[in-house]
Amino acid sequence: MFEATRLATAAASVGFHVYIIFSGLLPALILRPIHLACAMPFVFVFGAKGSAPARAFGGVLCGIGLAGCAYIVFWRRDLLDQYGSLEGWWQHAVSVALLLVVLDMARRAIKPVMPSIALIVLLYGLFGEYIPGEWGHAGLPLESFLGTLVIAEGGLWGTLTGTSAELVAPFMILGAFVAAGEAGTGFLTFAQKLAGRYRAGAAKVQVIASALYGMISGSASANVASTGTITIPTMIRQGYPPMFAAATEAVASTGGQIMPPVMGAGVFLMASLIQIPYSDLMVIAAPPALLYFLTAWFGVHQSAVQMRIEATSPDAIPTWAAVARTLPFFLAPLGVLTVMLAATEYTAGYAGAVATLVAAALLPFDANLRVSWRRVADRTKEALVAAAEQIAMVASVIVCAGIITGVFHMTGLGVKITSLIVGLAGGQLWAVLLMTAIACIALGMELPTTAAYVICISVAGPALTALGLPPIQAHLFVFWYALLCTLTPPVCGNVFIAASIAETPWLPVAWRAMRLGAGLFIVPLAFVANPALLTFASSPLLTTLATIKVGLGLWCFTYAAVGGRGGAALRVVSLAASAAIIFLFGI
Repeated sequence: MFEATRLATAAASVGFHVYIIFSGLLPALILRPIHLACAMPFVFVFGAKGSAPARAFGGVLCGIGLAGCAYIVFWRRDLLDQYGSLEGWWQHAVSVALLLVVLDMARRAIKPVMPSIALIVLLYGLFGEYIPGEWGHAGLPLESFLGTLVIAEGGLWGTLTGTSAELVAPFMILGAFVAAGEAGTGFLTFAQKLAGRYRAGAAKVQVIASALYGMISGSASANVASTGTITIPTMIRQGYPPMFAAATEAVASTGGQIMPPVMGAGVFLMASLIQIPYSDLMVIAAPPALLYFLTAWFGVHQSAVQMRIEATSPDAIPTWAAVARTLPFFLAPLGVLTVMLAATEYTAGYAGAVATLVAAALLPFDANLRVSWRRVADRTKEALVAAAEQIAMVASVIVCAGIITGVFHMTGLGVKITSLIVGLAGGQLWAVLLMTAIACIALGMELPTTAAYVICISVAGPALTALGLPPIQAHLFVFWYALLCTLTPPVCGNVFIAASIAETPWLPVAWRAMRLGAGLFIVPLAFVANPALLTFASSPLLTTLATIKVGLGLWCFTYAAVGGRGGAALRVVSLAASAAIIFLFGI
């Protein structure tokens, strides 16, 4: 009964999000509360943990939250006439209940850090007028404060939630349907054919396969869990140290969230916040992503030289016939998505939905092109549940982030923090960049990438742009550093997953991954020093020159970080050369 209910709820969630793509836009106070309502059961009920009373309390909270969402939907017209001001005790009760449910939803879906920050910000909005000096605010009537957050589009139902429902959800569904089919076999076979013949071919297969999978999934953890279960044991069987196999997969999979065309939930929010088309952002972000994977390739190669690892046996490399059989499982949905994003006027959500239909049409086939209708049913169930769970996770983060940004806008707290950051940095851009990077790493230790990005860009983004950094550079800088949590101790999700697959201690894996993944640290600084890296659409020649220049610097940096046969002196020279190539004479 439980599984049937979960499947039915997942089908309803996926069905609603597909419906809104093809039916046209719904009013915000209908679409966004239903989006949250679709997410609640997967956090409070199906994902509940602990004792029976704790699970029962989760069910109660879910019921309260669903009732609050239903109230917003059915009384939408009356609420619009109130212009964000509550009327009567009932609306006050609904508002407080919804805010508390959203906070607890975020606590259950992720860790307590983000809802704790949101609660502190809420308390500032309520009582900040009693703080003396410039850090206080003029005071907000309770009716307007709560009303703006709950019955208007200034908090729970703001732009971030709209982006989650209309842009993020379709790509979560796409990733789930692609993963349920044979796409994994397709891109692994293709990667083996391309890279297997080189030195450390199995490790380089990991890099290519994770880049290909990231083009569809946009999820670093899903990347590790899917490709890693195949590539890590393969490397270990071929004699690679388990620590190295796990570190390579963790680094390569991290690139899943920066590899176009699907780049994770945070990038859809970025497109909305900067107000540029997602297709343009896809083009802008491609050269830095390429540099990241090139750096991973460099690191793997240098490690192979150091460990004297040779090429994969030719017998283990698949034939082109095998590639031709399996590649369409991956290439068909990716090709449809890329063409629709780059060459048509359709929205990104619509393109994602059409690519999902292509992926769904391939579910009956296995790697040998045999058809099984029972397989279709099993894979469809798997895809529906996985998609609904991912939608719920993202919604939990984003709706909670809406509280933070809503209070920032109402109280001017963001402007005050921006002034503080600029003052502490003495008006120096590089000092603000350093402070921002540290903040991203600290938040990333306890938050998913999307949550860390939203909070950091709300606080530090205005400071960066105030000092002359273009918005696209500021947002990509913050997003890249928010990704560091996947590799850097003490909380490094990708490393934990990869280490568990390799059955090896996680801390050595983390240190090796940080050396192999040096691009995650350096590339954001490189596109600040070389703005042409982000101008491919308007200046492709300059971007190509900047990519070559930075790529050469990253090769030198990787040699210094990973090592080789030249000794310590050559590593020091390589480090100095890297800094000079990347940061001097920017393009």
